[in-house]
Amino acid sequence: MSVRSLEDKIVAAGGDPLEMMRQSQIGAYVFPLPGEFTNWRDEQHSWRETAVLFDQSHHMTDLYVEGPDALRLLSDIGVNSFKNFVPNRAKQYVACNYDGQMIGDCICFYLAENKVLLIGRPTVQNWVEFHAKTGKYDVTTLKDVRNVENNGRRLTFRYQVQGPNAAEILERVHGGPLPLIKFFHMGEITIAGHPVRALKHGMSGEPGLELWGPAEFGPEVHAALMEAGKDLGLKAAGGRAYATSMLENGWIPSPMPAIYSGEAMKPYREYLPAKGFEAMASLGGSFVSSRIEDYYLTPWDIGYGNFVKFDHDFIGRDALERLSGQPHRKKVTLVWKNEDVIAVLASQFNRDKRGKYLEWPASNYATLPYDKVLDAKGDMVGLSTYSGYNANLAEWVSLAMVDDAHAALGTEVTLIWGEEDGGSSKPVVERHVQMPIRATVAPAPYNATAMGAYREAIGHAVPA
Repeated sequence: MSVRSLEDKIVAAGGDPLEMMRQSQIGAYVFPLPGEFTNWRDEQHSWRETAVLFDQSHHMTDLYVEGPDALRLLSDIGVNSFKNFVPNRAKQYVACNYDGQMIGDCICFYLAENKVLLIGRPTVQNWVEFHAKTGKYDVTTLKDVRNVENNGRRLTFRYQVQGPNAAEILERVHGGPLPLIKFFHMGEITIAGHPVRALKHGMSGEPGLELWGPAEFGPEVHAALMEAGKDLGLKAAGGRAYATSMLENGWIPSPMPAIYSGEAMKPYREYLPAKGFEAMASLGGSFVSSRIEDYYLTPWDIGYGNFVKFDHDFIGRDALERLSGQPHRKKVTLVWKNEDVIAVLASQFNRDKRGKYLEWPASNYATLPYDKVLDAKGDMVGLSTYSGYNANLAEWVSLAMVDDAHAALGTEVTLIWGEEDGGSSKPVVERHVQMPIRATVAPAPYNATAMGAYREAIGHAVPA
């Protein structure tokens, strides 16, 4: 049969999307920029101690939606309220399927009257574009895809400057005091003679701005920022450090899009291409179920419950209203026990019983990492997702969602590291054995403030 759509690909895999993703031949999400500019340890330190420049120009999908019905389209699809949403504002936008399960999230920028921009991994942008093309909306769309799909041609550059010295660096390039920009509001500054739009936002949880403008000005803006910050400890972050920034800010980038099952979603699966993100995504980890619905998440599972507003009709509203009063898992950080991390590393010297290799600093080997989390009795109480080592914390951590009864700070749990039966056929997965890793529950986000609260809660000294 001709395999042209995601639906075709699932049918060709025997109707089993889980097996299709478990055996997918790609690995973790790609950040198409150099792995390091100095070294990833110092680059991690820079966003906490001096300042960092993140280059986000390459790996995200941008979808522009313009027309009289732009906000109506987003309101019909998203769980968020659009009351009092005006130009030069932004919000984290969350979309669900008809059963209230998450398709994904992204950042929504209200650029101008009747013109919005959605930026992030492509799952939400694809869903919005589908409805723009098939629904009765007076809008046009323009998609600017990530570098791995467009040979490096982007419409805009996008940088973030963050850290204790960020404001001084930005004032230097702007040539004076910065305009007052509130959190998730937008303004404009000047860099290298070019007007640059700015969003008050924080990828690493530290102060700073996200900056963007026409791609042709990107090199000049980048050079001006690096020159202004060279005596203030500004470091450009490579892909290795960037891939760990969410471990401090608590953003889970990898929920499985809830699109692979259900008759209501079939037209969308038939719309999505066979070589798109959703069709190529890989599934990894120790959590194994025969029901793909067990991998779907709700907004509450990953800390977005407060975004759900029942002041408008939207896809999934009825289901979310039913779910709103039920128990939910809570997003947390799991701090891995040093001894167990060391045991996994030491196992690499055992020819017969090696644990799954821990890649430094980000240990994700699949697009969608799902490891099971157990309590002291061995019962499953949650899922661990994005994981890695952070030099600021001097700890290995992962972002997870656990049952409320096990979400108190300092609760001890165990995650199972590695895949069943020696591992899948993914080329990034070597033959290995599963290994238990003990962990304690900490806040998400796990930034400096949260880390202090966590250490106080479990009776550890709080670092200065």
